[in-house]
Amino acid sequence: MTVIVCPKCSRRHRVDTSKITQNRRQLVRCKVCDHRFPIHVAQKMAAEPAQPEAIEKRRNARKIAVSLSKGGVGKTTTSVNLSAGLALAGYKVLLVDTDTQGQSSFMLGKKPQAGLTELLTGELTAEEAIVSARTNLSILGGGRSLAGVKRIIDKKSFGSEWTLTEAMEGLDNKFDFIIIDTSPGWDQLTVNVLFYATEVLTPVALEVMSLHGLAEFTKNLHAIQKYKPINLNYVLPTFLDTRIDQPQNINRKLKSLYGDKVCQPIRYDEQLTRAPAHGKTIFEFVPDGNGAADYEALVRTIVKDNTIFGAMPTKGGTVIPSL
Repeated sequence: MTVIVCPKCSRRHRVDTSKITQNRRQLVRCKVCDHRFPIHVAQKMAAEPAQPEAIEKRRNARKIAVSLSKGGVGKTTTSVNLSAGLALAGYKVLLVDTDTQGQSSFMLGKKPQAGLTELLTGELTAEEAIVSARTNLSILGGGRSLAGVKRIIDKKSFGSEWTLTEAMEGLDNKFDFIIIDTSPGWDQLTVNVLFYATEVLTPVALEVMSLHGLAEFTKNLHAIQKYKPINLNYVLPTFLDTRIDQPQNINRKLKSLYGDKVCQPIRYDEQLTRAPAHGKTIFEFVPDGNGAADYEALVRTIVKDNTIFGAMPTKGGTVIPSL
């Protein structure tokens, strides 16, 4: 078996080259993006077949976009605390901030000198742009400079939607989870995130306008799905206030529409809004509060699904410890 990489979407395919004519260029088709490209199979492949036991075992990172076109629904809070919880569980995690506000770094108490902008423009390698934030948790920071990158992407005449995918090539086998925090709205960078990610987690504030925003976002996601596989796997209700009826009614509506994709809600917790000022995750700031308990439940939901998606934990643990 030989690994062939699609030059367009960077997806790796294992191919039995014994069935391909030797010493000839042959046109093949990528099953993911439908791109056709030529390969050349040398005669030595028949004499020196690859030995499976000699192939290095690699991680296959789960790439989860935390996204919704509407702002104020808890995307960054969810991205940071989900990433931190997965890291506490022993998984190796990369948090990618694609928002021009760059709040993910601030919430973790970090001020990176470089980040996603420098990676996308080719000024720095991934190793140079990524910053360690906690044990098992690294961050690729966002910020105002991403506004210029968006203009660069817009000016590309071909393949602009794959810019992020090309820049992130090689990181899949270095992390167990890559969590991508997106900005509100719908622009080329958000499209790039959805072309790169394989799963979507959508936080939905329990209010009418967020429900409408989810419907619009789902339509846009369907347009992306025509070109590459990506699934809305998690709908996360946020800002649940149990003292009033409307949030609970909207939560029931979400369940009727999205069924098992709806996660345990994140209750309204003042500590979630206070923790960023201290540069701490909710697990560090108030580990015994409602916010920590609810995000721990989210971590457990996603870790449980690893049996479905095939991601393997790093050495150090498989479930989040008691906090």
